[in-house]
Amino acid sequence: MTPAERDRYSRQVLFAGIGETGQERLLRARVAIVGCGALGSFQAGALARAGVGYLRIVDRDYVELSNLQRQWLFEEDDARAALPKAVAAKRRLAGINGGVTVEAEVADLTPRNADELLGECDLILDATDNFETRYLINDYAVREGVSWIYGGAVAAQGTVMAMIAGQGPCLRCVYPKAPGGLEATCETAGVLNTATSLIASLQVTEAFRVLCGVAGPYRVTAVDLWQGSVRQIARPEREPACVCCGARRFEYLEGRRRAPISLCGRNAVQIHERDRAVDLSALAERLRPLGEVKANEFALRFFPAGYEVTVFPDGRAIIKGTTDTGVARSLYAQYVGS
Repeated sequence: MTPAERDRYSRQVLFAGIGETGQERLLRARVAIVGCGALGSFQAGALARAGVGYLRIVDRDYVELSNLQRQWLFEEDDARAALPKAVAAKRRLAGINGGVTVEAEVADLTPRNADELLGECDLILDATDNFETRYLINDYAVREGVSWIYGGAVAAQGTVMAMIAGQGPCLRCVYPKAPGGLEATCETAGVLNTATSLIASLQVTEAFRVLCGVAGPYRVTAVDLWQGSVRQIARPEREPACVCCGARRFEYLEGRRRAPISLCGRNAVQIHERDRAVDLSALAERLRPLGEVKANEFALRFFPAGYEVTVFPDGRAIIKGTTDTGVARSLYAQYVGS
């Protein structure tokens, strides 16, 4: 460490669990954060302040006013400009710790780009809102032997579990299939910013332990802040018959298409089904006779009656105003193309 780094991180170095050796490991670490909403924005800020040397922030979405209640890196100006979250986060982190390299990826994690977006990182932090993406992360992590930290929060509740490469279960050992039935979501049950910040903080603490080489124990932590309960249990044993870490079948990583996804906490659907880029300038000219258009270098927003269609340069779109994937597909085909 340089004298400036030793001074900056002195309180962390004094903590016996990290020390000077651990801090040096953090400074050399490379971490991918998938999602930069309530969990990811807190994770990114905490890791940058702790001196993790390289952060790659992957997020498909843009900042909205309703995000500001729980997404710590963003401000009203970001929402007014509809900045992509990854871009807004990178700008804010540059003022928090200029010694950290931050890479902003405005993208949806898919089987096609997983190697590019997750590659060359020592650890992956889950800040997503759906199990399809988590299973994709899990497939990649098992195949490549990379540890990752699962976390989820809704209402006042949340769960954290570290998946350690080569040790213990993978996500599909614990959840062979995505939880079904009447699951609460941020859209139906809301969410407290204290719940998301606590879950993200627990994830970052697990990240410190992994990056500093702590052998264990690693546990499953479940909290309910409103009821004031915290429960820790031993991680389940690895399932020998697991389709992923047992049979090494990477079904999500081998998928060719990304199905439309209803976005948690949003009256919106993401469409990501085309493999070609979109010329946003040309699309803006085509759409202006049909309604209001707002565009910048990162995205185009179009406002047909009752809906908001946001199109990104890679052809991905977020259709706001419906959770019906059929309606979203129809609007995409109508205004962007099939």
